[in-house]
Amino acid sequence: MRSRSVSDVVLSATLDVPTPPARLVADWQRDVEVRLGLEPGDVESLPLPRARMRWPDYPRCVQAMTDWTRGLGLGDVLITSEVALMACRGARYHHDGAQYGGAAFCNLFLSEDKGLDLHFATTGHRIPLVRGTAVVFDTGQPHAVIARHSNGFDMADFAGERDCTQVFLTWELPIEQADVAHTLRIGFDTQPATALLLADEQVQVNGARATLCPQTGRWMAAD
Repeated sequence: MRSRSVSDVVLSATLDVPTPPARLVADWQRDVEVRLGLEPGDVESLPLPRARMRWPDYPRCVQAMTDWTRGLGLGDVLITSEVALMACRGARYHHDGAQYGGAAFCNLFLSEDKGLDLHFATTGHRIPLVRGTAVVFDTGQPHAVIARHSNGFDMADFAGERDCTQVFLTWELPIEQADVAHTLRIGFDTQPATALLLADEQVQVNGARATLCPQTGRWMAAD
């Protein structure tokens, strides 16, 4: 196990990407409602290979992200990184450092503006989610998808018949790749003695394992 800092750098832009075909969007909506049964706050994967067969503009979306990340100084890391298609109906505050501690997330949102924001509780970044919203951030950074009028995650904001599903592509950028580490200003081997004693990845705050309040994003001591 290797220790590292958690970056507070959040990079974002709005890219010019084409609207996904209506037939594909309908497929996604059926998957969300029938196969996944997404509840408020859930984030789940959609089948990307099937989507690509019905998505002639998929290469344009990837190229837009490749051009943007190159402009950030990330080189060609996107091309060699694993990509997945995801859907969320809002998202509770969480971090992904315990599962993806060796990566940064690079996301491209594909849905239209539904009055939702991507909010980073610790850094204060709040990014409106529209078609073409692109973002790069450290997986250890607390984040959520919340209603634009809200100051936290509230289940009631996603209740009823309101369409509040966001579909997005996500790439896992390896933190130890030099361009990624430099751009996000990540420091390595920050607590080498502690890291030697750990059996699994975790995020620590003030030297102790920490968890998050899913409604506010505030750090709490882990049980």
